[in-house]
Amino acid sequence: MTASRPRPARLSALRPASFGAEPTGERLARMRRSPQFTDGQFRNPAPTRQVLRGAALPMVRTQLSREGRLRRAPVGRVPVHRPSAAELSHPPASGLRLTWMGHSTVLAEMDGHRVLFDPVWGERCSPFSWAGPKRLHPVPLPLAQLGPVDAVVISHDHYDHLDMPTVQALAATGAACVVPLGIGADLEFWGVPPARITELDWHESARVGELTLTATPAQHFCGRGMRGPQHTLWASWVVAGPEHRIYHSGDTGYFPGFAETGAAHGPFDATMIQIGAYSDFWPDIHMTPEEGLRAHRDLQGGEPRGVLLPIHWGTFNLAPHPWAEPAERTVAAAFRAGVPVAVPPPGRPFEPADEQVVEPWWRAVAVPPVQGWPSWPPAAPSPAPAPVPVAASAVASAPPLTSIPAHHAAGQPAAPAPALAPDPTAPAAAAPAAISTPVSADPGTAAPAPAASVPVAMDDAVPGGAPDPVAPAADTATGP
Repeated sequence: MTASRPRPARLSALRPASFGAEPTGERLARMRRSPQFTDGQFRNPAPTRQVLRGAALPMVRTQLSREGRLRRAPVGRVPVHRPSAAELSHPPASGLRLTWMGHSTVLAEMDGHRVLFDPVWGERCSPFSWAGPKRLHPVPLPLAQLGPVDAVVISHDHYDHLDMPTVQALAATGAACVVPLGIGADLEFWGVPPARITELDWHESARVGELTLTATPAQHFCGRGMRGPQHTLWASWVVAGPEHRIYHSGDTGYFPGFAETGAAHGPFDATMIQIGAYSDFWPDIHMTPEEGLRAHRDLQGGEPRGVLLPIHWGTFNLAPHPWAEPAERTVAAAFRAGVPVAVPPPGRPFEPADEQVVEPWWRAVAVPPVQGWPSWPPAAPSPAPAPVPVAASAVASAPPLTSIPAHHAAGQPAAPAPALAPDPTAPAAAAPAAISTPVSADPGTAAPAPAASVPVAMDDAVPGGAPDPVAPAADTATGP
C-alpha cells in the first residue's frame, strides 16, 4: 500500500525526514473507519489529559531545580551487559527469553521466533541529531550484531519508540513490521517495503510464523513533527505462540483496559510494563511504578503470576523523578504483592521460567534518596517447583541471546546519603547483594506476601517536565 503524501522539493528541504510522512489514500480512509477515530483524530475511550491545566509554571520551576536535575541522571557508568559472540549461539532452554536493551526496547525470543519491540538504537530520541534527550547509557550491542528478527513491533510514533535511523537499518533485514494504524506511512517513507508492513487497529491480529500479534488498547497519544493532532494510533501488544504468551504495554496511563486484555488474552508468561517517565502533571498518560504493578496483576487475572519486566526507564531523561526511582518503587511494590519481577541491567537476557534474583545494580550509580536506600522485604518462600513458566530469571547467570534463522522492605533506612559523585564517568561501584524474589509455581496460587510494607524513600522534587520528547504538550483532552 503506497499511501503517504509526497512533498514539494522546497518543503522537503525544510522538513526533516525524521518527521515521517502523512497518511493518505486508502491508508487514511482505513484510519477514518476505525472506531477509535472520531472528529478527525484518534481518541482514547475516556477523556485523557496530556498535561494538567495550570501546570506550565510549576513544570518550569521543577526543570530549573538544580537538586532535581542532579538526581535525574546516573552519576556513574551504567553497567551495560554486552553479549559476546558465544552468547549469541544457542536458543533459550525454556523457549522464551527476554532481553531489555534499554527504555522500551526489548528483544523477545519466543517459540523459535524473534520479536523486537520499539527498537531505538539512536543516540537521541529526537528528530534532530544535535538536540533532544540523549542516551544515559550506550546500546548493549550494535544493531548489526543482533542477528535476524522475524518481526519488528512499534507501539506508537513518539521519538523514544519510533526511531528513524533504526527503522532504516532494519528495513534491509527482511523483518515484518507490525504497527498501529497510520505508522506504516512513516515506515514506507523511510524505505520499508510496503509488502512487509502490517497496520492494525485495536483488537486486530497478524500472523508471523507461528506467532499471533494482536494490537490491544493503551491510554496514550501520538505526535510527531508538524502533522495534525492524534493522526496515528497507539497500542499495546499481545504476542501468543504455541507455548508462551507475552505482553508489551508501550506507553500508557492506568485504565480498565488491562483487565479486559488479560481476560481476552492472558494470563502471560511475562509482561513488559511502562513504569518510568511518570509525573503528577500528566497522570493520565504514563503509569507510576505502583500502577504498573497493578496493571500486571490485572493482566494476570488478579493473580501474582508471570514475570514483570519494568520498561521505559533508565535510558533517557524524560521526567523529573530521580533516575533510579522507577526501579526502586517497582521492586518494592512487587515484593509487597508477591509478584516475580526481573530488573536486569541493559543487555542481560533472562528466561522467565528460571528463578529470579533481583540485583539492585542501579544503586551503585545513582544519587541515593535523602533518607538513604530503603530496605526491601525478605523474599517470600517459594512453593514446591512445578513445570509452569511463571518465574523470572537469575540476573547474574542468565542465558544469552541467540540467533534464529530468518525463516522462521520492612526495616531501617540505610546510612545517610553520600555526596554526589563528581565524575559522571567514574566506574560503577559494586552493587548491593542480590535478593531472591517470591515465585509462585502454581499459576493459581499466590506466593506468600511479606509481613510488612516498605517505606520507599522518595525525592522531594516537585514532579514536572515533558511527557514525551518533542511531542506537543496540550491542555486539551484526547478523549471524546
